Amino acid sequence: MLGLMQQQTLLISDMIEFAEKHHGDTEVISRRVEGDIHRSNWATIAARARQVANGLDQWKIAQGDRVATLAWNGYRHLELYFGVSGSGRVLHTLNPRLHPEQITWIVNHAEDTVLCFDLSFLPIVQKIHQDCKTVKHWVAMCDPDKLPSDSGIPHLVSYESWMGQQSHQYAWPALDENTASCMCYTSGTTGNPKAALYSHRSTLLHAYACALPDVMCLSARDSILPVVPMFHVNAWGLPYSAAMVGAKLVFPGAALDGKSVYELLESEKVTLAAGVPTVWQMLLAHLKSGGLRFSHLTRTVIGGSACPPAMIQAFNDEYGVEVLHAWGMTELSPLGTLCTLKNKHLALPAAEQMKIRLKQGRAIFGIDFKIVDDQGKEQPNDGKAYGDLLVKGPWVIKAYFKQEGASPLQDGWFPTGDVATVDPDGFLQITDRSKDVIKSGGEWISSIDVENIAMAHADVAMAACIGMPHPKWDERPIVVVVKKADAKVGRDELLKFYEGKIAKWQIPDDVVFVESIPLGATGKMLKTRLREQLAGYQLPA
Repeated sequence: MLGLMQQQTLLISDMIEFAEKHHGDTEVISRRVEGDIHRSNWATIAARARQVANGLDQWKIAQGDRVATLAWNGYRHLELYFGVSGSGRVLHTLNPRLHPEQITWIVNHAEDTVLCFDLSFLPIVQKIHQDCKTVKHWVAMCDPDKLPSDSGIPHLVSYESWMGQQSHQYAWPALDENTASCMCYTSGTTGNPKAALYSHRSTLLHAYACALPDVMCLSARDSILPVVPMFHVNAWGLPYSAAMVGAKLVFPGAALDGKSVYELLESEKVTLAAGVPTVWQMLLAHLKSGGLRFSHLTRTVIGGSACPPAMIQAFNDEYGVEVLHAWGMTELSPLGTLCTLKNKHLALPAAEQMKIRLKQGRAIFGIDFKIVDDQGKEQPNDGKAYGDLLVKGPWVIKAYFKQEGASPLQDGWFPTGDVATVDPDGFLQITDRSKDVIKSGGEWISSIDVENIAMAHADVAMAACIGMPHPKWDERPIVVVVKKADAKVGRDELLKFYEGKIAKWQIPDDVVFVESIPLGATGKMLKTRLREQLAGYQLPA
């Protein structure tokens, strides 16, 4: 027997319609790249999202075509979030921190047809536009009078002149909820980046989960500041969750320094903020130097890399702000776990509570995980046994874009590449990464890319890249090098060799020359042993 309930598809357009209808006057605030503060609301965002959809129709952009963004967090980016996906196209957020060659490869692989960009990233677009074979329309996200006349980009239009001439009226299409909605590439693997292709259904279910009380506990009473970029896995789903609950949104634009973020937190009465540890280090330093306090902030979500204990203590003990430690991946849309205490933990001493808060947290309904040994046998949740972390759920990928025939799943489970333990209360703790990828300030750095560049130098016989702990960036790469016989290459020359070949922030901090790099039986470098050999090493100041 089937239930007698209405069949309502789960679509992104439903979220923006809900926000407009029930929370239309709730504000959306943006610090623009122009430097000023822009004030909008959900009703205006919805109307302008419909103009975006009409503009894409006018250009005859087909449903399923990819529309790329190269933009900071702001109201125009938010309008594209809903206008692109709601009309059946696929929103593709590009990471501007990648090297231009990487961005070009991703644009061509995704076959983007439109690329919308903030003027901050005009130099990147000028470098790549001639090599982006499928992009037919270039849109500068600015007013007409700010459009550069000598950009060198053919047929460049301003966002406001393009969408501003369109009607506010638009009938959102009745899509299958499994229709692709947005796309994010992950650079956390070896080789070329891979794309996670989300659906309307997965995006909406993820937004529901983010808002749950034991997750981010979002409501119409919140003022939310996503410092995490909208090009980082859709700002962890916060733009969608905010629309779903009718919360106020505050966007920081490109100004992520401690002073700028603090000013927005205070002036816009922000109650929840989310970002990587690096941003909060700058904020805490600003607070301390000025003897400042928070007036409204009650909680902050910290993810992207492990949160240092001192940071949790500073927020909690000195400023009365609860830290919500989170873990996820691009392949998980991205949220997998979030650390909130259970009722029985509230009576524990502060030191015992801290041990729990340092973990990555408990599974959210919709996400299941387990840890397995090398033979695939599930390990116990005793907080001691560790294993490879596998996950599954309705917002976890089953295949990468254009790699549908090569599923990454293992018996229906996605292998995360992380090694973890799980305690009896279900709290996950990441203990290691099975792949040698380095995470610096919340950004992935591929050790293989760093090694390949070093190996391209005429004087280098072998190179291994490993991460070293860093007080600000979590970890930074160094490259360990074996020189060829009679080679004279030095540290400064090799570091200079990286310039122009990789993004500046991905260049190693140091070069360590050694006689040999330990190898395993199959000829692979043993980086675990290499780390042991460099146990006393310290990064240069």
